[in-house]
Amino acid sequence: MGLKKRSKVSAEFNMSSLTDIIFLLLIFFMLTSSLVVPNALNLKLPSSSNSKVVSSAKVSDVAIRKSGSIYWNGRKTSDNNLDKSMRDLSRQKGKDATITISPDKGTGVEHVVKVMDIALRYNINAILAPEK
Repeated sequence: MGLKKRSKVSAEFNMSSLTDIIFLLLIFFMLTSSLVVPNALNLKLPSSSNSKVVSSAKVSDVAIRKSGSIYWNGRKTSDNNLDKSMRDLSRQKGKDATITISPDKGTGVEHVVKVMDIALRYNINAILAPEK
């Protein structure tokens, strides 16, 4: 009786399917990463000296203390009153509305960002002037 031995299974691994998967993943990540938009504040950096200079008499000041308390033109105010004051400033001056934000040294970033968000909501130009 002539019994044949079955052929042995090859121990080699075919890499072509693995490379296809790797290239597809690479293309996928390259396309999706370009669609991601960073969530950041739109900061206006200083430009040339030809720009219009705003006098300090027209600019309102928002001082932020280390404790998180907020002062609008030297008077202590709450978040709601600050929002109302900025809304009124925006209505009065329109695109020319400008404030300075003066946080004390060591003030938490969340307090400064809160004021910047309110200014952004009403299209108010904000000048950040931290103390040294």
